[in-house]
Amino acid sequence: MNAIEIRNLTKNFGEKQALQGLNMTVPQGSIYGFIGENGSGKSTTEKIICGLIHPSGGSIKLYGKDYTDQDVRAKVGVLIESPGCFPNMTVWNNLMIQASNLNLKNPQEEIRKMLILVRMEGSAGNKYKNCSLGMKQRIGIAMALLGNPKLLVLDEPINGLDADGMRIMREVLVDIAKSGATIVISSHILGELEKIATHYGIIRGGKMIAEMTAEELEKNCRTFVAIGITNKDMAKMVLGRKYARVEEDENGYIRIYDKTTPEEIVSYLYSEGLVINEIRKDKIGLEEYYIDLMKGKGV
Repeated sequence: MNAIEIRNLTKNFGEKQALQGLNMTVPQGSIYGFIGENGSGKSTTEKIICGLIHPSGGSIKLYGKDYTDQDVRAKVGVLIESPGCFPNMTVWNNLMIQASNLNLKNPQEEIRKMLILVRMEGSAGNKYKNCSLGMKQRIGIAMALLGNPKLLVLDEPINGLDADGMRIMREVLVDIAKSGATIVISSHILGELEKIATHYGIIRGGKMIAEMTAEELEKNCRTFVAIGITNKDMAKMVLGRKYARVEEDENGYIRIYDKTTPEEIVSYLYSEGLVINEIRKDKIGLEEYYIDLMKGKGV
């Protein structure tokens, strides 16, 4: 069974059509990386899934039931934008308020479990306003997890975090998924998303343009040969006579995307009087795959 099945979803804000027949499938137990440019419809989709706004058309099923079903709604936890906490109250008391809203039977025990899960057990007495951005994001996730939801929807939970904060957040999200929950997470930090996501959905202009597993992404990502060479302009001209796609990357390396080998490149350039300083075979990652997809390049 899929955690989320969306078919032909539309959403209009006046004359603006934010979602244009979007289809989306999120397998149960997955970490689903939801990717798209600003204004592409990510947050609108997430808010509709969570019941925060109503769709204009289409169907949404959560665990096989209509998303408005009260039983299935109780299985959804959400953190969109920032957690709604009282700044002068402690972390513990903010969580107690949420536990009271959910009418939990053993709130103290549940809160302790969540604080341990999000690595905040030593900060329960801290006032919320004194917590770092990373801590606040983890508090928001702890609040979303109260009540043991099966589906967690997170909008940009790692943006703005430092390296250590992102590492902790990755560990937290992987642990949540291991517990059996399904996670939908949007982020612009694609390198971090690539480390944890099991599935991806790429949205553009209110439409889903690609869905794939992490394994399928790995197969789709093009390989290339990258060379470091002193006379780059001459090398690009010479390589361009033989290979269809030759580009210089942001680090100054020349990439050859055609099917070839490092040995063939070395031999060809040597025959043209050019000697390279460095060569390697590599593969593009999620970020480059996404950029190529947005530009309409072959991937």
